Amino acid sequence: MSRVLSLNARAQQDAAFADDLPVVLLEVSHPDLDAPVRLSSDNADLISQSAEAQIRGTRSSWRGANQENEFFLWVPMGLEMPGDEDDVPAQMRIVIDLFDATLPALLRSFETRAKANAAVVMASTPNLVEQAWLGLEVVTARFGSQIAVQMSREPIEDEGAPMHVVGKHRFPGLYR
Repeated sequence: MSRVLSLNARAQQDAAFADDLPVVLLEVSHPDLDAPVRLSSDNADLISQSAEAQIRGTRSSWRGANQENEFFLWVPMGLEMPGDEDDVPAQMRIVIDLFDATLPALLRSFETRAKANAAVVMASTPNLVEQAWLGLEVVTARFGSQIAVQMSREPIEDEGAPMHVVGKHRFPGLYR
């Protein structure tokens, strides 16, 4: 399956030394959350700074986020992006170093599956989406020194469609 990329993204992919980087934006939402969790693989923007710490991330308007107060928080993560196979559901896996004990507690608190959306943007143009995978569901989360979260469209695509029961109430012409 071919994807349409901007001229800027294609030029950076083909360049020997790229001066622009791809950035992965991830949005995880659940009915129990007040606001979606927004994560970024890029730490380009300084969101806030205090004496104790700096908060870095990406400001993007993807999925209606307000760039002033709804930013994508940078976390160091490893990514396995979905493939382009036609007959395989899109699957994505992220691995985050465990540096905060509240994230496993948050992930364990859900009884139903969370929804996830992912996009690839370029660092210089964070509002222009190059690729997007929408409607993923968080399938598994493994904890240890790292958190491995797998998201997939498989649960959605495996749901059966209701079949018509061929009976005399629905198809009376067959039973005369």
